[in-house]
Parts: sequence; structure tokens; C-alpha cells
Amino acid sequence: MTVEKLVEEQVQELDAQVQRESGRRSRRSFLTAAVAAAGGYGFYRWIDRSPGDQLIPRPLRKALNLNEAVTRTVFDERGLAPTYSLAKAEELRVNGIYGLKEELVPESYRLQMVGVEQANKFPQYVSDVTAWEYKYAAKKDEGGKDDAASGNHDTKVAPKTEGAATEGASAMKMSPAFEAAFADLKKSQGSKRPRGQEEAGESDNTLDAGTPGLLLKLEDVTRFEHRELVTQFKCIEGWSQVVHWGGVRLADLIAAYPPAKKADGSLPKYVYMETPDGDYYCGYDLNVCMHPQSLLVTEMMGRSLGQWHGAPLRLHMPIKYGYKQIKRIGLIAYTDMLPDDYWTKLGYDWYAGL
Repeated sequence: MTVEKLVEEQVQELDAQVQRESGRRSRRSFLTAAVAAAGGYGFYRWIDRSPGDQLIPRPLRKALNLNEAVTRTVFDERGLAPTYSLAKAEELRVNGIYGLKEELVPESYRLQMVGVEQANKFPQYVSDVTAWEYKYAAKKDEGGKDDAASGNHDTKVAPKTEGAATEGASAMKMSPAFEAAFADLKKSQGSKRPRGQEEAGESDNTLDAGTPGLLLKLEDVTRFEHRELVTQFKCIEGWSQVVHWGGVRLADLIAAYPPAKKADGSLPKYVYMETPDGDYYCGYDLNVCMHPQSLLVTEMMGRSLGQWHGAPLRLHMPIKYGYKQIKRIGLIAYTDMLPDDYWTKLGYDWYAGL
């Protein structure tokens, strides 16, 4: 046998071995991939069919809670957010107008505070803070149009204006029975505005009628030392801006109107806030409200707050994402139960720490 023939046979044998091995590996790889795909699909179906917990499947909610626990342990809330020079500050974009769609008459503003230690000792004490009625006025832009209708508002959602509701009602003829029922509902509400009209609905922590507490005027809040911060506002959507804020520390307000202690002498764990009409609401740990950079803001970029930025009083909390920085605060309540939170009801994280 010639050398060339021997080499050719060896090459053919090697090719045959490679093909046999390749076949075995291809079949094994295919079966492995099929099992992995089936397992992945089964895992997806398990998550997708799991009971919901605030609009997301429970396993994903547990993952968010785990992330929260890790973040709390590693980063803590005692750390300070970076500050910047005033030259880097810029106008904050408008993003989210829940609870702001009508201009609040400044003279009608009151900050409700509930759960205050010996509240009846304060001159601002009333037996029912929910009886207070806020007044609103249609705000016009320079062209004489309503700001909400002109498009100078939220980047995410068009406002539910009264005009739009009226237009829709006129386009659809209502039955006499419906009109009568609607009239009875309006009569029972009196002059009170409907609460919780935004997507997440009414908060579970909205006060019951007859809740005692304090009604603070704006000057009761701004009497504390004026503070200024140049910090970064971070949105969960992925953008951020450095902004110049002015106001008073939330910790100073809490020190002046402290939470009532529980029977064992400890303080409640949480603070709940909402807008005057209850359309937007947030919950916080008491300790983060005592953070030295948690600010009750009355000014932005050296000017008084405008309507879309939460006039007359909003929260800036630079160690939290923007959806926790509630605008137009109408209520601050101390509570020992985890408070409701607008965006958590729509699937977001309650903690929202940076």
C-alpha cells in the first residue's frame, strides 16, 4: 500500500470519527437546549400566573423587596447626596402633574398634620381636618388658554380637564335615571371634590371624616430656618438634573410637631403624605424624613414654586427617586402601618432609594 493511500484512509477515518462525535454532540446540545427552553418557559409561566401583588406577579414583588433590603443594608439612608455649585443648576422639567391640574388659591392652603403628640395643645388644632375645603381657580396662560389644555404640562399623561369631561358627557345622551343618580351623588358630596381620580385610585390611607389634627398655614411652615440645596433630581425614567432648592428642613417641622409616642414609648415607623385632593400620595420611613437633606421646598431656582412644580409646598428628598418627591403636600400623617404609595400600586418599588 502506498503512502498516499494510507494517508487518505487515515483522513477518511478521522472525518468519520468527527462526524460521529459531531452528531452525538448535536443531539445532546439539541436536547439540552430543548430542556432549557422548556424550563425557561415553565419558569416564565409560573411567574406570569403567580398571584398579583400591586400589579406585578408576587415573585417579582419579592425580588423588589430583596433589592430594597440589600440596598438598605449596603448604602443606608444616613449618607448625604452630593451637592453642586449654583452654576450647574438648571430649571427642572415638568414631569407628573397628579394632584396639580387646577391652580390652588394660595389663601386656602392648609397643611394638615395628623398623629401629632398632644395635638390639642396647639392653636392650629381642629377636631376634623378633613372638613377644610381647598379652593381652586382656573389658571390661564399668556394666550388666555388654560395651561393644562395648552400642552405645557406632563410629559407622560394628558390632564383630565373638566372641559374634556363635559364634552364627553354632552356627546353621549344620558338616561333620566342616570342623570338623577348623578345629581344625587353631587348633592351628597356637597362642594367636596372627588378624591383619588388618577390611575392608581384612592389611597387606602385617606383620612376618615372626623379625623382631628392640625391645620397649618404656610407661614407656620416657613417660620423655620431657611435652607438651600443644590442637588441632583433623579427620575426613574433615566434622566437627572441639578436644581437649586430653597425651603425648610422636614426634620425641623417634625421637631416642632412631633409624632405621638406609642404605648411602649417608641415612635411610629412611617410618614404618609398626599395632595389636597388625594390624587397623589407617598409613604416614607420616619428616619428618612429626618434626613438633613429632606427639604420642604417653597422655592426653586431662586423663585417661588409654580403650579406644575407643586406650589406652595413640595418635597425634595435627594436620596430618593423623583416619584417619591411629592408635590403640593396637603397632608402629613404619622403612622405605624406601611403607608400606601401611588406608584407602588402601579408596580414600582416602595423604597425608591438611590
